[in-house]
Amino acid sequence: MAWRNYNSSGTKYRNNRVTVDGQTFDSQKELRRFRELSIMEKAGMIRGLERQKKFLLIPSQREPDRIGKKGGKKKGAVIEREVAYYADFFYYDHEGREVVEDVKSPATRTKDYIIKRKLILYKYGIRIHEV
Repeated sequence: MAWRNYNSSGTKYRNNRVTVDGQTFDSQKELRRFRELSIMEKAGMIRGLERQKKFLLIPSQREPDRIGKKGGKKKGAVIEREVAYYADFFYYDHEGREVVEDVKSPATRTKDYIIKRKLILYKYGIRIHEV
């Protein structure tokens, strides 16, 4: 079992989760950035703002499919689960370019995050903007 250092609210990086209007944010900083981006979208500076957009990096790996007892096709068992990156924010800038933002503090730049950041650039040609 991996040890995780949680604060009293149960979060890994000592941030305080916030829920506003039914939406939960990992931190006050993320909430502030969402409000800024929402204003920018209303002003027409950006468009298509999304939260927690999923980017598939590596699909799940399965055993080969097989024929069941009644002749139907049965999917093979999952050997390895998929690897995905969930962007804090995704939107199109005023020139129509895709923008991916991640609200980060130095403590949250883990090895896993750095690898996923590199895979996003390699697979989708998108550089993650850290705010």
